[in-house]
Amino acid sequence: MCGFAGFVRPAGFEPESARALGLRMGESIRQRGPDDFGVWCDELAGVVLSHRRLSIVDTSAAGHQPMVSVSGRYVIAYNGEIYNHLALRKALPGRDLPWRGHSDTETLLAGFEGWGIEQTIRRSVGMFAFAVWDRERRSLVLGRDRLGEKPLYFGVQDDGGSPVLLFGSQLNALAAHPAFAATVDREALCLLLRHGYVPSPRSIYRGLHKLPPGHLLEWPIGEKPDALSEPPSSRAYWSIRETVTQGLASRFAGSDDQALAELDALLRDAVAQQMVADVPLGAFLSGGIDSSAIVALMQAQSTQPVKTFTIGFAEEGYDEAVHAKRVARHLGTDHTELYVSAEQALAIIPRLPDIYDEPFADSSQIPTFLVSQLARQHVTVALSGDAGDELFGGYSRYAQAARIWGTLGRMPRSFRVAAGAALRALPVAGWDLLGAPLRRALPVHMRNVGDKAHKLAELFRRRDRLSFYQGLVSDWPAPDRVVSGAHEPPYLTTLAAPGSPAVGFIESMMMVDAMSYLPEDILAKVDRAAMGVSLETRVPLLDHRVVEFAWRLPLHMKCRQGAGKWILKRLLDGYVPRALVERPKSGFGVPLAAWLRGPLRDWAESLLDETRLRREGYFNPAPVRRKWQEHLAGRRNWQNPLWNVLMFQAWLEQGRGHRG
Repeated sequence: MCGFAGFVRPAGFEPESARALGLRMGESIRQRGPDDFGVWCDELAGVVLSHRRLSIVDTSAAGHQPMVSVSGRYVIAYNGEIYNHLALRKALPGRDLPWRGHSDTETLLAGFEGWGIEQTIRRSVGMFAFAVWDRERRSLVLGRDRLGEKPLYFGVQDDGGSPVLLFGSQLNALAAHPAFAATVDREALCLLLRHGYVPSPRSIYRGLHKLPPGHLLEWPIGEKPDALSEPPSSRAYWSIRETVTQGLASRFAGSDDQALAELDALLRDAVAQQMVADVPLGAFLSGGIDSSAIVALMQAQSTQPVKTFTIGFAEEGYDEAVHAKRVARHLGTDHTELYVSAEQALAIIPRLPDIYDEPFADSSQIPTFLVSQLARQHVTVALSGDAGDELFGGYSRYAQAARIWGTLGRMPRSFRVAAGAALRALPVAGWDLLGAPLRRALPVHMRNVGDKAHKLAELFRRRDRLSFYQGLVSDWPAPDRVVSGAHEPPYLTTLAAPGSPAVGFIESMMMVDAMSYLPEDILAKVDRAAMGVSLETRVPLLDHRVVEFAWRLPLHMKCRQGAGKWILKRLLDGYVPRALVERPKSGFGVPLAAWLRGPLRDWAESLLDETRLRREGYFNPAPVRRKWQEHLAGRRNWQNPLWNVLMFQAWLEQGRGHRG
């Protein structure tokens, strides 16, 4: 795991100052790679590549980057791990190379020379983002892994009248270049308010972009001074949409037991490959289905106790440490847990704009950083159980949405609108009173009965299953009414877009989440949190062979009797008693609603001050202040929409926004 940055200035540069600038850009992401650094310049082409290294495989100088291929044609700055790179070495056609070391970076370069860039990437199993300068074609190639585990930003800026292409692992690397002068993209801000993240290909800044997962972008530079005037389009070499289409066309036709055996074999191989490292390795363990399955497969293939890590909170409903301890004891892992006080968690909040680089508003970012910080004290690599919900139908909202829309969709819309009005007629407090007898039996995230009833009332007005699901997962249902002078752009807002496979509602929701929520929220959250403490994370469930197999499985092998992850639970039954992991899903959360009314109140009030909001000019103060007052009064729980605004405000306060 590493970080890289660089720039291309076709008009040329002074080599010494360009090298110093490359070092500065790399230094801005030092936490991604504290072990080594390097800069490579091509004065004639106007290219600079900068790299920061976290040494994981081949910790010797043979893994130093930027790295030049044997022929000298390709120069790469790369972040990630290619888990099957030794197998790729053996498969290279007619190659008997004098290998300098055993790094996967060297393998990639050899593959580029033997197969070409795209074919090498198609053969690779791993996570990655890279920038490659092709000296023969005089072009820059940017690439990102299939599912979006590793980030990559790019964009053209004006450098004293000459265009310069900036690129790097994080936005702050681009911001270290003096040409950086981007302004806030208000359309991106609308998306942040709705989803809690800014999705690719946008970034929070106009003119700067994220390369989408599974894409390559080749930027011909040549010798043309205007080479950067027309940005090329990226192309997909792999996509979830195509994977779903192919899965539908070749559904798994075997029995439950045959499917289970194949999944077990695929996951065992993925876990085994991802356990290869030249540094200490462990795993996050929450005690839920996904992380327990990964740890069980690790321990089954290890001769030593696997190091596992979890954190807990004393607050009721937010402590998963007790469950993790039981699973760890059963599997015999070397387990470390840390109970975190509210004060320790709250101390992370001022650091979030630095850790996450652009506004990001999933509040589980706090415990994710804390567990990464804990793990880094013992290991350099940690495996996680992310992606089980998107692949195997684990989110409870899938079954709930399908069940509710299955009823609503048969009703005339006029009747639904009237029923929604009836639900809203009873105030939130009234619904909470009616739901009081059930409160203790419900998971924490479902105890706000009144809020749930009023959100359901709003969903009654939706026209189709697409807009119903969009409303279900939206924090602000109409963000362009909140962001001043903005119109919300379309973003995966149709489950039946041209080219979409004809799948049922549950699989449509899973597909959209795998294309959006998974890479833009879950994976971004883990990457920034872990990289904030120089920890590499790996996600075995995102081995693309596992993903492709999961989409071949019929839905009944994932969801049965209203519950998801059926086959994953069956797999785990072979390692851990069901009683240790079977419980309502609570998520990796924090008591944010209470914190905003308590220890975070003054901080939030300062950021949400009406005069301040008007002066800054990004938000219409009225809806923001209304939600804030209702939350403080305890009439509603608006923690998520408020957190989205607060994370932008905290980011803006650090001077990262330029008025636009």
